[in-house]
Amino acid sequence: MKRYADLSPTPRTIMTPGPVEADPRVLRAMSHTILGQFDPEFTAIMNETMEMLRELFRTDNRWAYPVDGTSRSGLEAVLAGLIEPGDRLLVPIFGRFGHLLTELSQRLGAEVYTIEKPWGEVFEPQEVIEAIDACRPDLVAIVHGETSTGRVQPLEAIGKACRERGILIAVDAVATLGGVPVETDAWCLDAVVGGAQKCLSVPSGMAPITYNERAEAKLLRRKRVERGLQPPSEPAADGAAASGSAAPAAAPAGLAALPAVGSLSPAALASAAPTLQPPAASELGGSVIRSNYLDLSQLQDYWSPARLNHHTEMTSMLYALREGVRIVLEEGLEERFARHRLHESALVAGLEAMGQRLYGNPACKLAVVACVEIPEGIDGESVRSMLLEQFGIEIASSFGPLKGRIWRIGTMGYSCSKRNVLLLLGALEAVLLRHGAELKAGAAVQAALDIYEGGSV
Repeated sequence: MKRYADLSPTPRTIMTPGPVEADPRVLRAMSHTILGQFDPEFTAIMNETMEMLRELFRTDNRWAYPVDGTSRSGLEAVLAGLIEPGDRLLVPIFGRFGHLLTELSQRLGAEVYTIEKPWGEVFEPQEVIEAIDACRPDLVAIVHGETSTGRVQPLEAIGKACRERGILIAVDAVATLGGVPVETDAWCLDAVVGGAQKCLSVPSGMAPITYNERAEAKLLRRKRVERGLQPPSEPAADGAAASGSAAPAAAPAGLAALPAVGSLSPAALASAAPTLQPPAASELGGSVIRSNYLDLSQLQDYWSPARLNHHTEMTSMLYALREGVRIVLEEGLEERFARHRLHESALVAGLEAMGQRLYGNPACKLAVVACVEIPEGIDGESVRSMLLEQFGIEIASSFGPLKGRIWRIGTMGYSCSKRNVLLLLGALEAVLLRHGAELKAGAAVQAALDIYEGGSV
């Protein structure tokens, strides 16, 4: 029989825009014993996590909880809950993930309008507001921090304009939550999706989200509780009670009840197969949310005191997320934002001293990602491979029109440290020299040290 070796991944210094290195405290939290999902001790952990997420999102929303799955599951859950077929949507696109919001929304049957900026730029808020007035959408879906280009989109004026017009706004803050300010309430954002595997330094597997009463109202109009969870509409017959089985529930509208299976031949059974017709929206108040797994109207029941069963909770991942958010709050949000700005400044100073050109408009640079133009004549993938193989450092390439044109270096969460910045600058300098680049040896690290000696930005 083939034998497999013990799992022993090589330690890495991960300087990508996600995932990043998990905080050791998070990894320790994941090793705790498993609790049942309705154990009072576990539901207390759920409540604490919601309370901490409200602080992280800077919101008084009742609903702030994680969706089980990657960050994309959070995006899909929010969009699936807020978009009904035929709804009009506006998506401002300035990188890869605006295109993702567009595709997700189209799959949900939305009528999607888009406006676009060249990659490396963002929108002036007034440009988005003018587009809102032109197409009068039901929902605006927009990215806050676009990691494909390393840019951050100002949102406050856009959120307030949506609120004034009675339009919902949903925000992809996957790359920014816990790294740069995300002001859910002050910016009038109706729904916000964060990421665990970026600035929170938690392994991918949960997507923290929050939404307000305006968003919840739409969810509740579309709410359907699973039939198997609904209480019986009338007491079971005596015979059923005696046997321990419940009387069958009535078939929902549009679904014919089958006769007892034993009374039909296979041919008759096939011919009697019911045809399920979706109930009309007017009967139910709104169209059914198309995903059961990502149905926020049911997920919030599990996260409420009712604890209505929806799925088996990802226990160890919740431990991880709780600890990751606890670390953020212990550091303090303003202090954490300042730390990210400091290490960003040191990294940028080092890259520029090395003669590297940063990509994109510096006025809208995202503090937790630096995009570097690959020098002419240098094999960008060879540089990335050598950094990984010789120094154990991982940086990222990019997508679409920027594939092969830039490197993306993340300074997020636990990976955002003086050690990592200095190590990366020294290693990148050495690798570029091995690839024939002309640069002044030692200048990058010295420039970064100058920033650190100043101690502030």
